[in-house]
Amino acid sequence: TPPPEVAALAAERAGARAARDWARADALKARIEAAGWKVEDAGRGWSLYRIAPADVEVDGEARYGSSASVPSVLSEAESAPATVVVVADDEPAALKVLLSAARTHLPAGVQVVVVADAPSPAVEDALAAAAADAAARPDVEILRTSARLGRAAALNAGMRRARGGLVILADASLAPSGDAVTPVADALSDPGVAVAGSVGLDGRDVAHLGVTDAPDPAAIGGGWLGFRRADYVATGPLDEKFVAPDHLDTWWSLALRAGAAGEAVRRAARLDLPLVPTAAAGTTAGADAGPGATREGAHAAADPTSARLARRNAYRLLDAFRDRPDLVGGAGAKAAAGRPR
Repeated sequence: TPPPEVAALAAERAGARAARDWARADALKARIEAAGWKVEDAGRGWSLYRIAPADVEVDGEARYGSSASVPSVLSEAESAPATVVVVADDEPAALKVLLSAARTHLPAGVQVVVVADAPSPAVEDALAAAAADAAARPDVEILRTSARLGRAAALNAGMRRARGGLVILADASLAPSGDAVTPVADALSDPGVAVAGSVGLDGRDVAHLGVTDAPDPAAIGGGWLGFRRADYVATGPLDEKFVAPDHLDTWWSLALRAGAAGEAVRRAARLDLPLVPTAAAGTTAGADAGPGATREGAHAAADPTSARLARRNAYRLLDAFRDRPDLVGGAGAKAAAGRPR
């Protein structure tokens, strides 16, 4: 049985098809497939079939086969000052450092959601401390998947449990050395700011983005990327075709800045935050990364499959935003900020 929101998308798509609004029908079909379901048309009706792995239960714990299977709290009132979502990836030493730093430095009440995306035994060992926290603290939650879903799907799964009005997507490349949440919240108190974090990305166009120290870059890197939960509800979910992390942070930053058609283009804010590479915080993972850098692309150089996924993500980013000079392009993009597109 499909989740109610997936069935609602299928019904909405049927209405779009009846109205011959093919672009809307195709967009809804993409959202259905991103949620792990396939829709088949039969006359004026439709059927849904699962294309994602099944949910399973292991030792009384649910393991989810798709992000859409995770019970959502996004329609509930905000009940935490912020939510930090972390995907337990294949860097167990760096993950352990990040989670330890989060316990020490995050402000009281900040919710932490750790998504264990079919982790390896080594990552499970790194999750042991987080599991102990989750057993003792109501603001720590661990989600496990029944199969490897990929980065965007794992983040969507974690987002469905977000209770904070501010959400920060964190990865194991950076660890907080102080309060790295409050400055992000302060930046996002400006309605003209859509996304904020420690790593700025800018360039002459979307195909030529690099790290910048400018305070108002085109996009924010994924090591510590903050935005409003309400904007995720309005603009998301993340495109789950981003299986690898490469370029997902850029795509999401630009999607947040663009908003819906007719809305004013908003800014990205690069902040000087108390974050250090996890290498400096006590692990050799990512030791060649500079302050504020992410490991995006490092894994792609290591094996052909990752390189292929990275290239696909680059094409996906280009397809979405190559024709948006109002978002990327230095001074021209900054001048466009605040104007309806």
